[in-house]
Amino acid sequence: MTDETTTGHAGELAVTAARAHGVTTMFTLSGAHVFPMYDGAVKADPPMRLVDVRHEQTAAFAAEATGKLTRVPGLAVLTAGPGVTNGISAIAQAQFNGSPMVVVGGRAPQNRWGTGSLQELDQPPLVAPVAKDARTLPLAADVLDGVDTAFRTAGSSHRGPVFVDVPMDEFFTSASGPTPTGERVTPIEPDQDALAKIASLLAGARRPVLVLGTDVWADHAEEAALRLTESLGIPTLTNGMGRGVLPGGHPLLVTKARGQALGTADLVVVVGTPLDFRLGYGAFGGKDGAPPAEVVHVADSPGQVSGHATLAGSVAGDLTLALDGIADEFERGGRRPDWSAWTQSLQDTVAAATARDHTLLTAEADPIHPARIYGELVPRLADDAVVVGDGGDFVSFAGKFVEPKRPGGWLDPGPYGCLGAGLGAAIAARIARPSAQVTLLLGDGAAGFSLMDVDTLVRHDLPVVMVMGNNSAWGLEKGPMQMLYGYDVAADLAPRTRYDDVVKALGGAGETVSDPQQIGPALDRAYASGVPYLVNVITDVDAAYPRATFGI
Repeated sequence: MTDETTTGHAGELAVTAARAHGVTTMFTLSGAHVFPMYDGAVKADPPMRLVDVRHEQTAAFAAEATGKLTRVPGLAVLTAGPGVTNGISAIAQAQFNGSPMVVVGGRAPQNRWGTGSLQELDQPPLVAPVAKDARTLPLAADVLDGVDTAFRTAGSSHRGPVFVDVPMDEFFTSASGPTPTGERVTPIEPDQDALAKIASLLAGARRPVLVLGTDVWADHAEEAALRLTESLGIPTLTNGMGRGVLPGGHPLLVTKARGQALGTADLVVVVGTPLDFRLGYGAFGGKDGAPPAEVVHVADSPGQVSGHATLAGSVAGDLTLALDGIADEFERGGRRPDWSAWTQSLQDTVAAATARDHTLLTAEADPIHPARIYGELVPRLADDAVVVGDGGDFVSFAGKFVEPKRPGGWLDPGPYGCLGAGLGAAIAARIARPSAQVTLLLGDGAAGFSLMDVDTLVRHDLPVVMVMGNNSAWGLEKGPMQMLYGYDVAADLAPRTRYDDVVKALGGAGETVSDPQQIGPALDRAYASGVPYLVNVITDVDAAYPRATFGI
């Protein structure tokens, strides 16, 4: 806070606090309970951008994606009752992903509480299990400091969503208070002895692997991570928004040798991502006769260090300080093992996998193999591309074939696995990166959750290229159910639906593609169009992504 004082109604105060933390856009769907927030945005100097959507989930997903992309907490403003409950899935996704965002909810008036006014619901107890904090700001005088605190909490390690609601009568009431400065919380210093132990484990390893996850990007540690990788010469895997920290094609990026790397390593150092189902719950090694691997977990805050895995070492704190500290301790130790044979073995596996992938990426199958879409798409992705994944089976192929050239350009649902986030994330990406190429990858099932928000793209002049793998099914469920029971139910969608016609009806453009030779030209038309454009590719439902786990 400063010595200056801010005065206004509670909506103006909330906008002032958000602006102090770098917020420039408010995502919302109109509701009378939060009108003062709109008035505050319109009258701010300069005005805060208002982006109104067609479903509150989209507003909340857009705020979450804004937090991911900009590393400044995104802001969603949701009206009372169903407006708030419609946003809870996005809040939960943000909690799982460690995405900084603040949701300001409307609330039935305090002076009528208990009498049955419209949408009277005590919302914080519903939100609290999936948020860093959830509370009511009961008086207008609480809003300036309360919203400022919400943003500081959301943006500090470990990042996540914060929810506050304000009673409608208090939202219209004036108050004053010290003007927020948007100051950040002091970074957590990692323990030096823990860093030295990790460096010692690395110095004694024969087959080490480094895993870089979302928090490396969120904690502004992408440069330190690249320095550590290259200074040690350690083979590296990436997941989530850690993708792109090592640019696609980097010789130490061995994601295509993931099974060999994690299965035969003797030391796995995991940085900035939980040891969840995506990483075998932190159990590595044991493949092809290899003994179990030792595991190190490096996290941005103590509460993120794994409590279930057996760890040989761990450290929590600012990830730049931690990664640079490990590198310094490694150099100070003076022992540099020779990992060249191990690295070469993984690189050979990467090369073999790349050669095998070529067959799928160029497949002429009819119906189209979903991998062929990526064979045409990947060469057309710019270095600054933001790729958004919203789907199950189709987007799994993206994880296999898309290797970003820069960090901060990959958005997927993360471990919560929530469909319907795509349109909100695409809206956020187009606003956060106005000059970048934005591509939304949609399964036809996922599209049903939010395709109506193409209307939002059109109304707000936000051109996005949408690429759909349309296999007319819930592909991620159809195959496993057949495997378990020998049949499937509730897994089919209407065949060859013209979702591109839906986009056209909403003011965008698009086309359906059923010939693999026409995928590339359709993508070129989409990128040249300058409007929201859907390339609806009819794919083979039987060409399922080969998966080793169902997430359990």
